Amino acid sequence: MSHTTGADTVSGWAYAVRQRRGAMMQRIAVGMSSSLAATSLVGWPTAVAWGLAYIAIQAWEAFVFAPLNRPIPRPMSRARNILGGATMFANTGLYGALSIILWALGGAAGGVSAAIMLSAAMVYSMVNAPRSLTVLACTTAPQILYMAAFPFLLMGLGAPLGAAITAAAAVIIFTIYCLNVWRGLADRLKREQHDRLQAEAHVERMSRELSEQRAFLAAIGHDLRTPIGAILSGAAEVRGADAGSRQNAELITDAGLMMKSLLDDLLDHSRIGAGRMAIEVKDFDLRQMLAQTLQLWRAPAEAKGLKLRIEGAATMPRSVKGDVIRIRQVLNNLLSNAMKFTDSGTITLRVQGWLEEPTSYALTFEIADTGPGMTPVQLDRLFTPFDQTAEGVTARYGGSGLGLAISRNLVELMGGRLTVRSTPGQGSRFTVSLVLPRGEAVEPVAEAVDESRMEIARALRPTAPVREPTPVAAPMPAPEPAPEPGIVEAADAEDEDDAVAPLRLLVVDDHDINRRAVQLILQPLGCEITTAADGLIALERCEETVFDVIFMDVRMPELDGRETTRRLRAGHGPNALTPVVAVTADTAPEDVAACQAAGMAYFVSKPLTPTALIGALEHVLEETAQARSEAA
Repeated sequence: MSHTTGADTVSGWAYAVRQRRGAMMQRIAVGMSSSLAATSLVGWPTAVAWGLAYIAIQAWEAFVFAPLNRPIPRPMSRARNILGGATMFANTGLYGALSIILWALGGAAGGVSAAIMLSAAMVYSMVNAPRSLTVLACTTAPQILYMAAFPFLLMGLGAPLGAAITAAAAVIIFTIYCLNVWRGLADRLKREQHDRLQAEAHVERMSRELSEQRAFLAAIGHDLRTPIGAILSGAAEVRGADAGSRQNAELITDAGLMMKSLLDDLLDHSRIGAGRMAIEVKDFDLRQMLAQTLQLWRAPAEAKGLKLRIEGAATMPRSVKGDVIRIRQVLNNLLSNAMKFTDSGTITLRVQGWLEEPTSYALTFEIADTGPGMTPVQLDRLFTPFDQTAEGVTARYGGSGLGLAISRNLVELMGGRLTVRSTPGQGSRFTVSLVLPRGEAVEPVAEAVDESRMEIARALRPTAPVREPTPVAAPMPAPEPAPEPGIVEAADAEDEDDAVAPLRLLVVDDHDINRRAVQLILQPLGCEITTAADGLIALERCEETVFDVIFMDVRMPELDGRETTRRLRAGHGPNALTPVVAVTADTAPEDVAACQAAGMAYFVSKPLTPTALIGALEHVLEETAQARSEAA
């Protein structure tokens, strides 16, 4: 068989065999119809016998080619392939044999019927033998031989020689025409297959490049959070100095927050595109979230001379289930957009909620502004990522050009819709529609207050007095060596009654900037801080000293944070139960779940800020104190 000459021929043979298998029921139906039509000319016994034989040979062909017709084709031996070719020849030969029976028993009428039947069989064989000349030869050779006999059969019925010659010429012309049509079909099929393979390869290459770009963006985003965190931490420390330094610190803070916002938009866009953005569903206080969101924007609105108001808050339910972080993100994006483009007038947040039976609320949030409005062309391009850069919007107003696109994607992920209506000169109205389930009542979360570092330090150990932390400008005293296990002097025990030992913290990060940023934030609280540049060094430090809390970077060379935590938990060292706080830029639900599975107690997202870092410290200390009290 020619299928042994190359991969293309092999695939052509297998493709044509599978094509015939798919048309088997069609062949049986045509065979039964032909048998029924020939009954009046050849009689019932002959027609029925021929029909049963034709069904039997279809079953035999299916058996012979069973390996190639499996969902996952298997190769066949050379002998079985030869048997398959002979079976196809016999199959079409049996069908064509009916034409000879029609000639013999039906006379001229039978001959006309035979000519039509064989012509249709030729066309069928040609269409169902794509790309395989072997299959074409096996399935058309019997019909060609039968049609070649037509001139002699005509002469046998007394037709003149001229009629026989004309019939012979017609058979030759029809055969050449069928072969040319088959060649055209085969060439077109090869081109289509080639084009499809090229398109699939292009899609696969683009998908791979896109995945690489997203991985690169995630890695760059992770690395960029390190200097951004240092900028924000350093600016927070300088803010309490003289007026000039305070202004510079505020400028640095604003720049750092802008960089963080741009980076967050890029990473959110990348996660959404990769399908890694997940929506969390938990109970939250919707009214409190709205109040906090409005409070955040009051100062910027007043600074710009705008009125900021809310309408319909009384119609909103209090407890619902949903992703409060993403809903707040969408509202902040829309309010920021309105604030950016509105120079005078009012920005209004109109909210409305009503019961959607049986256990859900239908909610709408409309942000209306008195800005310049938009044209229909601008509305068509409004939610296209990065598109605003085409008209210099970013250069004039700032931003990444991703906020609205991300907002629409987030709303759709939550099962809602984000729409916009706008007219030039009459402002714009963005409407978010959501359906959220009823939630359980939640304890209201207190608003963040502007506490000093000293007040926060006093709150870190609520069950015991806190010694006055060393002033920022003063050098930290050298930590005393830890006592050997099992040896506690009486004087030390008496001292512990009078004062609380400073918190001992281990900061593990491969970036020196991050380690210094944590020290800058926590050392003024009187904490003793030990640092490690990777997981292996951290494990060594944990064998030397007992720590109250460990801040662990997740992405590190040599030994990453999760594996370091797993080894720490699996060991029997003095810090096997010490709470570990993950410090990471990867805050997707699956990343957080992986940290929890490794034994980490909490996480802080990069870039680091004093509020987040101290809040994490408070959280794990409270959890530890509560666990000890319950154990006692």
